[in-house]
Amino acid sequence: MLLAALMELIYARVLVKLVHDWYSIPDFSHGFLVPFFAAYVLWSRRDQLRTTPIRPSWTGVIVVVFALLVLLTGIYGADLFLSRISLLFLLIGLIWTFAGLIMLRAMTFPLAILLLAIPFPAIVFNQITFPLQLLASRVAGVILPLFGVPVLREGNVIQLPAMQLEVAEACSGIRSLMTLFTVAVVYGFFVEKSPARRWVLAIASIPIAVAANALRIVGTGLCVQYWDPDKALGFFHEFSGWLMFVISMICLYFTQKLIDWTAGRKASIS
Repeated sequence: MLLAALMELIYARVLVKLVHDWYSIPDFSHGFLVPFFAAYVLWSRRDQLRTTPIRPSWTGVIVVVFALLVLLTGIYGADLFLSRISLLFLLIGLIWTFAGLIMLRAMTFPLAILLLAIPFPAIVFNQITFPLQLLASRVAGVILPLFGVPVLREGNVIQLPAMQLEVAEACSGIRSLMTLFTVAVVYGFFVEKSPARRWVLAIASIPIAVAANALRIVGTGLCVQYWDPDKALGFFHEFSGWLMFVISMICLYFTQKLIDWTAGRKASIS
């Protein structure tokens, strides 16, 4: 209890700011789901954890000290990512110290899940979003002319006859990508027993999300050209975000079925 109280005291501001970012930053609103899922994974493995031998080790203290140093670096360096990731390091160190390395290995998956709840540092986030913007605009620049829409593309800006369409950071698809990846991890845990299949399903969510976002940009361009630019950038753009996510979920479902079918066919052949 004393240890939990100390952790709450040390990380109170860090956690409050993290929850605030989940609420205010749409790209990471899935963060609310992650801790509950990690807790469920631990609960579902309670029988396994009960039989895991507990072998305390002083080696874990090194990780605890490292975690506190990372926390101080994050606080005094004004780096939110370091402050937040230090809590994960601290949990690893405490488990290692009080329960041992074998127990830590048994809890690797739920601990790794917590990484999905921590927003990327800005420098990494920007390195991901801008290539996604360029990719979405490039795909739209190839597909729109197939529907009779003349296109002149410069970077992430698509010049249409009716108006200029810019693929902004919010339209990069990073929001749906992060959310769909998290959903794929959760979905894979419930429907797949093989860790390899879970990995395949999680990785498959990335091209699915990227393709869905590119189709959303194409749909917006078609509405700008053949319908109403104001409605295309207003109602349709917002509605298509939800629609594409639903379609992505359906694609994820069929991908999982394809993985099962492929695995079953290989098993029957062998």
